Amino acid sequence: MNNDSYVEETSSGEFDLAERHALRRVVGLSTELQDVTEVEYRQLRLERVVLVGVWTQGTALEAENSLAELAALAETAGSEVLDGLIQRRDAPDSSTYIGSGKVKELRDVVIATGADTVICDGELSPSQLRQLEAQVKVKVVDRTALILDIFAQHAKSREGKAQVELAQMTYMLPRLRGWGESLSRQAGGRAAGGAGIGGRGPGETKIETDRRRIRDRMAKLRKEIIEMKKSRDTMRQERVKYQVPSVAIAGYTNAGKSSLLNRFTGAGVLVENALFATLDPTVRKTESSDGETYTFVDTVGFVRHLPHQLIEAFKSTLEEVSGSDLILHIVDGSHVDPLGQIDAVREVLDEIGARAISEIIVINKADVADPETIELIRRRESRSMVVSAFTGEGVAELLARVEAELPKRRVSLDLLIPYSRGDLLHLVHEFGEVHQEVHGEEGTTVLAQVDRNVAERIKESLGLL
Repeated sequence: MNNDSYVEETSSGEFDLAERHALRRVVGLSTELQDVTEVEYRQLRLERVVLVGVWTQGTALEAENSLAELAALAETAGSEVLDGLIQRRDAPDSSTYIGSGKVKELRDVVIATGADTVICDGELSPSQLRQLEAQVKVKVVDRTALILDIFAQHAKSREGKAQVELAQMTYMLPRLRGWGESLSRQAGGRAAGGAGIGGRGPGETKIETDRRRIRDRMAKLRKEIIEMKKSRDTMRQERVKYQVPSVAIAGYTNAGKSSLLNRFTGAGVLVENALFATLDPTVRKTESSDGETYTFVDTVGFVRHLPHQLIEAFKSTLEEVSGSDLILHIVDGSHVDPLGQIDAVREVLDEIGARAISEIIVINKADVADPETIELIRRRESRSMVVSAFTGEGVAELLARVEAELPKRRVSLDLLIPYSRGDLLHLVHEFGEVHQEVHGEEGTTVLAQVDRNVAERIKESLGLL
């Protein structure tokens, strides 16, 4: 095979995957400043990490699963997980997230393992981050910052990058802090603009300047996202205008949504065994067995405690789900807690106003899932189907189910069209499938399947509505 034919046969998803794997971080080559006290939110150098979680409710197994998911998130971000600690508490410590005794134990683990970062399984307040970092003597990152970092690595489109940056800055703003109580970084007088006598004052401190710049940047990003949203809205309105049904593929991250989309349409979307491999929504048009056109939309994966900053920033993208006619809720049947993942996804669907949309639970990875787990899900979820995107098992049956549940765009038309309205007969031929045509004294009696909006337009023109 020559190079040209290779390029032609390689899907865009494979190129994306190769590009992503070529951009893994290299330990020890960071040129980031060593002073990490100025801003809480830094570019994350996730290299060798220790995880820590607070177990406040649920079972011990659920707490362990949550920490295992945090480990998967950390590895997706490019880090090496060295150890993990869980503390049982009624509530996280208001000062350091974990209790003082556990802080000392955590510091010992950090020293013993040579870790450079601690990742907490929750969103910490700015003061909790500061105080825990001061005691363990290494960088502390919370779950929210970790997810934002992954999104920043994986965003490809201009809209996706803008949405992630807005979410990062929303998170960063309350976490800015100066160099202690020093006012040495204030700028006043001529440095502030050459105002001279009467115009000199304390000026802005460095932190005030940073906050103002961040707010300005956030305002600009919001405007850009609104402009990009107009393009997405236009495409969505076109689908609505022509009554093209939409099927949203939603679910927990790494459940196999993109793999299924590729099975359905041959879309060539990036498929990777990693969390949040897909950020930018992919819309693909396809046809049903009877010639009806509809679309599949592959969306960003959900996760427990998805940062509200991301939901807010990605609202325009998530509207692809809330504006659909049917949701295929993909579940990883091989996961240790699939029911918990279903509940987590439905929380996000609630938040974006999509819970009223018809939903089919699609239990994926049937080729590796435990049959007892599949049966457990099916007992709780009556509207469920079992498939394997890897082997193709159950995919044809799922597509048939999708076609049966989609709103039918075409309707039957059986009426007499006067010879004087040849334009209406032309519409039937252009936008429908004519089964029978009989010419009589007063006009043409036509029996056809036509688009619903065309049928309504013809009937209205003939005074039948």
